[in-house]
Formats: sequence, C-alpha cells, structure tokens
Amino acid sequence: MPAEQKIPENAPENCVGPESEQAGKADSCAGCPNQQLCASGPKGPDPAISVINERMETVKHKILVLSGKGGVGKSTFTTNLAFALSFDENTQVGIMDVDICGPSLPKMTGLEGEQIHQSSTGWSPVYVSDNLAVMSVGFMLSNPDDAVIWRGPKKNGMSLNVIYFHGVPSVLTNSCTSGMIKQFLKDVDWGDLDYLVVDTPPGTSDEHLSVVNYLKESSITGAVIITTPQEVSLQDVRKEINFCKKVGIPIIGVVENMSGFVCPKCTKESMIFAPTTGGARRMCEEMGVSFLGAIPLDPRIGRSCDLGESFLDQYVDSPAYTAYMKVIEQIRSFVAPA
Repeated sequence: MPAEQKIPENAPENCVGPESEQAGKADSCAGCPNQQLCASGPKGPDPAISVINERMETVKHKILVLSGKGGVGKSTFTTNLAFALSFDENTQVGIMDVDICGPSLPKMTGLEGEQIHQSSTGWSPVYVSDNLAVMSVGFMLSNPDDAVIWRGPKKNGMSLNVIYFHGVPSVLTNSCTSGMIKQFLKDVDWGDLDYLVVDTPPGTSDEHLSVVNYLKESSITGAVIITTPQEVSLQDVRKEINFCKKVGIPIIGVVENMSGFVCPKCTKESMIFAPTTGGARRMCEEMGVSFLGAIPLDPRIGRSCDLGESFLDQYVDSPAYTAYMKVIEQIRSFVAPA
C-alpha cells in the first residue's frame, strides 16, 4: 500500500481497507479521518497478484495445512510432512509459516535464532538442509518471546517496533496482516520447489482468506485438515471443511491426530481423547471428504519438535511413524496420481 494510503491508528476497528470497493462508503467509514482519501483511492485487483503468480510459477504444488482450532498438532504435522517429503534428495520443499501471532516453525525445524536475508532477488528463506527451506515471521523477532500484536485489519505502531529484521529494518511496509502474507508470497525467493507447505493459524480468519486470494490464480493443490478425535475439535473442523468448499480449495483429506496412545512396552492402545461421535472417520463419511488416517500419540513427537529434530528420521519403530508415512503416501498420491 502506498504511504499516502496507510490506515491511521485511530481508524475504526472494522475498517474495510483502502483497496476495498466499499472503501470510504461502508458504514464503518463514517467519521474516519481517512474516509475521503480511501474513497478516492485506486480500487480493483491487487497489482501484487501478478507478481505472486510469477513467483509461484516455480512452485509445482502448494499444500495448505489447516485446523479448526488450536492445539491439535497442525504445526507438528506440517513439520513432519515437510521433513518426510524432503527425505527424497531430488525433491525441493519449502515451508511457509503464516501463523503470524504464534510462529513455531523455527523451533520445530531446529532454526530458532536464525535470520533471513535480503538479496537482489528477494528475501532468502532459511534452510534446514539443501532441499528444505523455511520462511516464518519468527525469524524477524529479535527475541522469540516478543509478542506480535495485531489490531483488527491493521498492525499498529507497536507491532512495527516488534517485528524487525536483524540488521534489515523497515522492510515491513504494509500495515495489515494480509500484507505480511503478501510479502512472503511475492518477495521470497524460493527457487524451484516441488512442494510449498503452508502452515496456517487455526480457524477461518483473514490469513486464510488472504492466502486463498493471493494464490487463487496460481492454484492451490489442496488442503490437509488436522483434528483430534473429540467432538469439540470436530465441530470446528466441519466449519473448516465448509470454508474450503465455499472458497474452492480442494480438500486432500482429514488427519485425526493424537488418536490413542500405544504403549511402547506392551503395545496396548489407550484412547486418551476418546471420540464421542465416531471421530474423524465418521465425520469424513458424513461430509463426503477423504479420511487420510489416524496418528497415535507418541511422547517422542513432542520431544523431537522441542529439539528441532525429525521424528520420522529417528523413530522408525514407532506406530506413529507407520501412521504418518501412510498418511503422507496418500497426500503424494493426491498430488501426483499414478
């Protein structure tokens, strides 16, 4: 957004933004000091979309990882999916972390404390290995404990002080959450990728709409939706499925995470989060989407994420490893059917 079109801090909380067709005309615009400027500003398609389309020409498959609610293991699944895809040295994989307020991918991939850099071709992602790259707002925080504060569709001045490059300040010129996502898509030099896995926040919020809007012309391969077995999680996942159907995102399938615990000594399975309505499998049957599989609990998954290590590379004896690989094989089959 050009400097003269920035939304002032005292704009209404439900501001529609200067690029909206309703800019300066919506009910929320009444009394806003920027009303006249927004009403006279340019409207229509965002010119950044053509730049994003050009960037995405080198990305074969774009997979969104979604969840209806937080705490179901979405980022953990994203990490393990990316690690598994990168096991093939000939496959180039990228992870884009758009969970703006809770970026966890730097820690889960062992990159906490790393920095991103700018070059003549754009921002350079941080590499786990030669064929696995990561981009996250977490790399922009001088302290991983800093809070990223967003105010409605705007990012206030405090946030601009918090989100700062190590040595490359004032790069974040757009003042809305979608602006951060837009910059990740148009300014990051991913190179040639076979897979771009996008880790999103829980729910169906502005971030999801932004990703869909910016990627719709370059096409989204599909979404993997993560849930846990209990009904309180499935309720939100139903909303997520309906969201995907409404905006035209192909649904690769649903994964039931934390589905029981298999004792490593006696191999007996215990249901920690017992389903009360049939779990994800029945929900998928009712809603006409694919059930990709159930992944059991294994404490070593959490420990691997804390240490930034690949669980799938170290614990091939785990029932969770077997479940993960079956799910990931189905995702591969969806992306590139035989």
